[in-house]
Amino acid sequence: MGRVTERRKVIRIRDGAESTRPDTLVAEEPLEIRLNGKAIAITMRTPGDDFALAAGFLVSEGVLGRADELQSIVYCAGATADGSNTYNVVDVRTAPGVVMPDITLERNVYTTSSCGLCGKASLDAVRTTARWTIDDGDDAPPVRLEPALLAVLPDRLRAAQRVFDRTGGLHAAALFTEDGELLDVREDVGRHNAVDKLVGRALQDGRLPLSRTVLLVSGRASFELAQKAVMAGIPVLAAVSAPSSLAVDLAAESGLTLVGFLRGASMNVYAGEHRIALRAAAAQG
Repeated sequence: MGRVTERRKVIRIRDGAESTRPDTLVAEEPLEIRLNGKAIAITMRTPGDDFALAAGFLVSEGVLGRADELQSIVYCAGATADGSNTYNVVDVRTAPGVVMPDITLERNVYTTSSCGLCGKASLDAVRTTARWTIDDGDDAPPVRLEPALLAVLPDRLRAAQRVFDRTGGLHAAALFTEDGELLDVREDVGRHNAVDKLVGRALQDGRLPLSRTVLLVSGRASFELAQKAVMAGIPVLAAVSAPSSLAVDLAAESGLTLVGFLRGASMNVYAGEHRIALRAAAAQG
C-alpha cells in the first residue's frame, strides 16, 4: 500500500553547517483488531502485513493455533464516520466451532510492549492457554546450537532489513532454522508487532507449531516476546539486548531457551541451556 515510509522536512546540522532536506521516516499508524466483529485491541504499527499481524496477535492470545481455525481477515469498510476505509481496522473471523479461550480478550486498550498481566498471573495465563509444549519434535534428536552459529544470526537479520536501511527506525524479528537458514523476516516500529507478523504468516501457511526454529529479535526480550515464542511453539528466543526478569522466569518454566546480549561472539544464556553446545564453546575458547 506504499505506507511503510513517509517523507518529512528536516534541518540537518553537520559541523556547524545547516541545510534543509527531506528525510525518510518509518510510518506509524494505529491498527484496531476486531475478533468476529468485536474490537479487542489497538496497536501502533508500521502498515503492511496487517493480516499476518492480527493473526499472530491472536495466536499469542490463545485464540488461534491452526490455519483451519481462521475463516477470514478483512479490512473494515466504513470504519470512519464518513464511511471511508482507512485500512487501519481489521476484522478476524474464526471458523465455525472455534471455542474462545477462557482469557479476557476485551482489553480494548492501546497495546504497548508492556501490556498484559503482571507477575505470576502472566505465567499462569500462558501456561493455561499454550497449545504446545516447548520441545524439539517427536522422534528427532534434541536441538543443539553452537554459539558460533548464533553469533552470525544478527548480521543475517541486519542484511535482510530493507526498510531499516532507508529509515534507521524499525525493529525486526527473524525466524531461522536450527542450521541458521533464514526462513522469514518482518519489520515494524514495534518489536512485538514484528513477531506477530512472523507468527501470523506461519499460521496462515499452516506451519505452527514452529518447532526446531530460532526466533531472533532486535532490542530487548520482554515477557511479551517470550510469551509469543512459547505460544507459537518456538524453542529458542535470542535477542541482541537484555531480557526482563519475567521473560527469564517464563523461559525457565516453559522450557524455552533464552539468549540475550547476542553481539558477535558474546552472549548470555538465561534459560534452556541444554540446547546450547556450551562444552564445545568452552573447549574452543
